Amino acid sequence: MSRMRTVALAGAVMCAVVAGLMAKNVLSRKQDVKQEIVNTVQTVDVLVATKDILMGEKLIEGTLAWKSWPKDNVMQSMITHDAKPDALKDFAQARARLPLFKDEPLIDKKIVQAGAGGFMSSVLPKGMRAISVAVSPRSSAGGFILPNDRVDVILTRKLTDGKSSTPIVHSETVVSNVRVLAVNQVFRPTADNDPVTVEKGENATLELLPRQSEILAQVESSGELSLALRSIAERDGLSADQDVPQLSEKFQDKAKTKTGSGDPLFVRAGVETYAASQ
Repeated sequence: MSRMRTVALAGAVMCAVVAGLMAKNVLSRKQDVKQEIVNTVQTVDVLVATKDILMGEKLIEGTLAWKSWPKDNVMQSMITHDAKPDALKDFAQARARLPLFKDEPLIDKKIVQAGAGGFMSSVLPKGMRAISVAVSPRSSAGGFILPNDRVDVILTRKLTDGKSSTPIVHSETVVSNVRVLAVNQVFRPTADNDPVTVEKGENATLELLPRQSEILAQVESSGELSLALRSIAERDGLSADQDVPQLSEKFQDKAKTKTGSGDPLFVRAGVETYAASQ
């Protein structure tokens, strides 16, 4: 190999070495800068859920934990370690008023503290009433009606025709699109994705408007109430004003004394009879 080629090869090697060192220095500087940026972000410990928590579930040990949160993103409603260092102990007997998701920061409005009033009164929306009615597996879709389902409440009465003395069984919907709050004091499934049924349902707690609850209490003594399960698809496209319990037209005026068929209803000594229409 000639001297000229040797010098050229040596120069190329030196250039490659210098370029490699320069690239290494540049990458090292970028990492240092990135590390400095990460280290300058200030964090605050906030209380979060460690798993998905259902409505009404007790916040037992292990369901809550402290987690670092960017200080600039901490909202006033969040529970911080600086403000409530004993929060884990304080919330040991609390329950979730609304569903919580894993790593979601807790806020006071989503928690019901022990001794702060009944759970049901805490989750009941303003202006609504909770009323319990007697049901059975036969009258509640075989036990497949669960909390947060929507149902129609149907009244069935055994009557007697005033002229022919023929027994009449009359059923009619009292109120529709009613949210079930609890069944036999069960207000949530036992675990995620479990096939749950209430085999011996004896009572169901329903969410109604005040006037609707009064009417339901009146009609319950005159017959048997049944719950008809509604499809969840029927709520698609409904606005908040529409997605509420709807009283049937007949029961909107308690002064009405006629059935949907137009037959006058008479009550004598507690026995209801219908006078057949001509």
